[in-house]
Amino acid sequence: MAKKLTLTELNESTSEVFVRVVGPVFEHSPWIAVATDGQRPFTDFPHLYQALCETVIRSDEAQQLALIRAHPDLVGKLALAGQLTRESTDEQASAGLTQLTQAEITLFQKQNAAYQTKFDFPFVICARLNKKAAIIAGFERRLKISRAQEIKTALEEIFKIAELRLKDLIAN
Repeated sequence: MAKKLTLTELNESTSEVFVRVVGPVFEHSPWIAVATDGQRPFTDFPHLYQALCETVIRSDEAQQLALIRAHPDLVGKLALAGQLTRESTDEQASAGLTQLTQAEITLFQKQNAAYQTKFDFPFVICARLNKKAAIIAGFERRLKISRAQEIKTALEEIFKIAELRLKDLIAN
C-alpha cells in the first residue's frame, strides 16, 4: 500500500494530486473529488469526508444513479474474472466472498439478477462491514423496499465504503 498522506499534505497538494488520491474513494467516480477539490483546506478528516458526501447528496439523481451503477455486482462476472478494482477485490475478500461454494455463487448471481431487475442498478453494501450471511440477508430485506428508499440505502452504503477507503489513504 502507498504511503498515507496527512491531511495537511492533501490540502497543500495540486488539484491533480487531490483527484488522483481522493478520486478512487468513490468507485469509478472521480467527479466527486473534482467537485469537492475547491473546498480545501479541510480542517480535519470528518470535514473532508462530509464535504465529499455532501457533493454526492447535492448531485442530481442521474449522477447519484451513475455512482451506484459504477459499483460491481458482488460475486458478479467482473469479480469471477478477476477484473475488479484493487479496493473492490479486497473488500469482497474481507467479506468472505472469494471463498464461496458453487451453490453460494449461484445464489449471489440469482440475487444480483433479481435486484438488478427490480431497481436497475447493482446491489451495493459495505462488504468490509459485513460477512456473507449478512449480505444475503441484506438482499432479501432490501428487495422488499421501494426504489426511492433503495437509492437512499445504496448511497448510505457507498458513504460507508468511502469512509473506510478514505481512512486507508489519509494519515491521522
